[in-house]
Amino acid sequence: MDSDLLVDIQDESTSSLDQLKLSPMEDKQWSQDDMASLSKSETDISKKLEDTSHLSGDDSYDDIARHQILEVAGDDNFGRKVIVFNACQMPPHQQLDHHRLLMYLKHTLDQHVESDYTLIYFHHGLTSENKPSLSWLRNAYREFDRKYKKNIKALYIVHPTMFIRTLLILFKPIISFKFGRKINYVNYLSELEDVVKCEQLVIPTRVRDYDEKIKASLKPSAQRPMSPPPSLPLPHQQFGVSLSLLKERSSDKEGVPLVMRETVSFLTEQGLQTEGIFRRSANVTLVKNIQHKYNSGEAVHFSQLEDIHLAAVILKTFLRELPEPLLTYQLYNDIVNFHNVDSSSQVSTIRSMLQRLPEENYVSLKFLIQFLVQVSAQCEVNKMNNNNLAVVFGPNLLWGRDAAMTLSAIGPINNFTRALLDLHSEVFDA
Repeated sequence: MDSDLLVDIQDESTSSLDQLKLSPMEDKQWSQDDMASLSKSETDISKKLEDTSHLSGDDSYDDIARHQILEVAGDDNFGRKVIVFNACQMPPHQQLDHHRLLMYLKHTLDQHVESDYTLIYFHHGLTSENKPSLSWLRNAYREFDRKYKKNIKALYIVHPTMFIRTLLILFKPIISFKFGRKINYVNYLSELEDVVKCEQLVIPTRVRDYDEKIKASLKPSAQRPMSPPPSLPLPHQQFGVSLSLLKERSSDKEGVPLVMRETVSFLTEQGLQTEGIFRRSANVTLVKNIQHKYNSGEAVHFSQLEDIHLAAVILKTFLRELPEPLLTYQLYNDIVNFHNVDSSSQVSTIRSMLQRLPEENYVSLKFLIQFLVQVSAQCEVNKMNNNNLAVVFGPNLLWGRDAAMTLSAIGPINNFTRALLDLHSEVFDA
């Protein structure tokens, strides 16, 4: 590791730890000074929380959001919503209201905590200039009560340093055992590919450069092997191949892909009244096993597995792994700008747009939307109305050619998906 990297680590681990006044590591206890300081800080922060109870529920938090500290980036490989926190985007203390940052975190998470979600924290870039206080961190952990911790399935800390590892040891007395098990260290961006496709994340250039730097500093024998070149699709492969190829292979006269037919059939029969359908994740090993079976041409029997959420995750995963989104790149700009269409013209505009889809895309989209309408019809039981379904499926139906484009357009994409569901009878039955 070169001297620059050592400086980076020393800056974070020594000077930052000094400022935190850490007690000896063997002790792992809070000093009386720390406790007194934290108690006073928590009283001050609690008062702030009470004072802001009058804030409007639609507070946009533009002053915080503009820094792009927090991003919502679609789903991970297991159907869980991904929320990204970028430490390097945090400005110096005097330029950021840390109390409002905490409120913004809660405001963002409130939109997703009813579903399973994954949190990715890019640690590089946290320095003595922009790191929050120890009391703020402790209070933040306590502010995120069971509602927030219940459905977070994993926290990935990318590029951890001695500072962050030591900090977690310091916090060990107040971190629950169950939450502690969800924390994972990720040394290189390439390791994230097991969890989420990195191209769907807007990873700051500074973080990417640092990743390249630490990989270059490794000895050749210790460097991670190059990824093998992409291979031709397997004879029976279902995931990650084009709809046109699947149509050629399909025995279904309509051309709806096998994975969609089988998951929708099972969910229609047994899952319509399952509360939170499409909001829960599934066992990671089972998801990979089902994908392998489909790609190998083996039969999959969801009725024997008796797992509603597994079938739901497989359906979302199939859509997300298409080489081109179901709604196609060609329609991307029209869909993102659909909010400008007058309500009286929306049906005719959508029909016109969908006529430009390849036949296999149109057939599959119609098949999916008609199924989701059945799900929404049971929303009093399953809690999945058109709006909730649009939030879940929008990012799986359309994405841009780069992650930044997609993140900025998630709202419009979800709105268009909601319109498809609201207007389905006029759009598809005409």
